[in-house]
Amino acid sequence: MMYKILETKELAANIFYMVVEAKRVAKACKPGQFVIVRTDEHSERIPLTICDYDTERGTITIVFQIVGAGTQIMSSLKAGDSFHDFVGPLGCPSEFVGEDLETLKTKKMLFVAGGVGTAPVYPQVKWLHQHGIKADVIIGAKTRDLLILEEEMKEVAGNLYVTTDDGSYGRSGMVTQTISDLVNEGKHYDVCVAIGPMIMMKFVCKLTKELDIPTIVSLNPIMVDGTGMCGACRVTVGGKVKFACVDGPEFDGHQVNFDEAMQRQQIYKTAEGRAFLKAKEGDTHHGGCGNCGN
Repeated sequence: MMYKILETKELAANIFYMVVEAKRVAKACKPGQFVIVRTDEHSERIPLTICDYDTERGTITIVFQIVGAGTQIMSSLKAGDSFHDFVGPLGCPSEFVGEDLETLKTKKMLFVAGGVGTAPVYPQVKWLHQHGIKADVIIGAKTRDLLILEEEMKEVAGNLYVTTDDGSYGRSGMVTQTISDLVNEGKHYDVCVAIGPMIMMKFVCKLTKELDIPTIVSLNPIMVDGTGMCGACRVTVGGKVKFACVDGPEFDGHQVNFDEAMQRQQIYKTAEGRAFLKAKEGDTHHGGCGNCGN
C-alpha cells in the first residue's frame, strides 16, 4: 500500500509541510503521537511527530526539517508522489487527552514550542481549543524567517507569545525569558508542556523547576524501529531506563536526564558509538523481551 502526498509546501528555509493520505493512521490518531515513514523500500526509517490529522478526510499532516540524507530526499517529494511506508500512530497520546474535561478546564496550561517543536504543539493546543479550553502558547525561533505555523496557532491559542533569539520579531530572547516575564507579570500556570530542541527543553525544565511548574516534555531522540527493540531512543527518566518510542514520547521533564540524552544522541550516530553503547548498557540497551540479542 502506498501513501499519497496530497499537499506539500516549504514553511521556512529547509522546513517542509506535507499532507498525506493515511486513513487508518488518521482514524486512530491522538495528540502527542508520531509516525515513522520511509520514502521507498530501501530508505531509512524517519520518525516524525504528527502536526495535524483529519479523521474525515483520512489525512495526516507532518512537518520536518532537513537534517540528513533521508529528510533531504523527502523534501523533493511533490503532491501526487507517495510514501512507501507510513506507520502509526506510535507512542502514547498526551496525558491530558485522558483527563476529565471539567477538571482540565480548571487548569492553567502553558505550551512552549521551540523551532520545529511548534508542529507537535499545534495538535495539542488545537484539541484543547476544540474542547473549549484556552491555553497560553509561546513559540520561539532563532529568527523571524524560521518561525512556523504562527497564524494557525493564533486561531487555537488562548494567548500567543512569539519570541525570536535575535529580536527580529515579537519578543526578544529565548523562550525561557518569556516564561519568566509572564510569571513576573502575574501569570500562574498549573502545568507546562515544552517541545523543541533537547537543549531548549533542558533549560525550560531548569526554569520551571525553580518556578515550581510541573512540566511535560516530548522527546524525539534517534529512533529506528519504533517498538523499543533497537535501543536507539533509550533515555533515563527518574533514574529508570525508558524508551521514547513506546514509553513516551512524553515524560516528566523534571525527571529527564537531558545531559545523558544529548550525549547519547551524538554517540549513537556512528557504528562505533552504537557498539560502545550496546556494550556499556548491556541488558538495558533495548526494550522488548530483553533477550532477543538486538
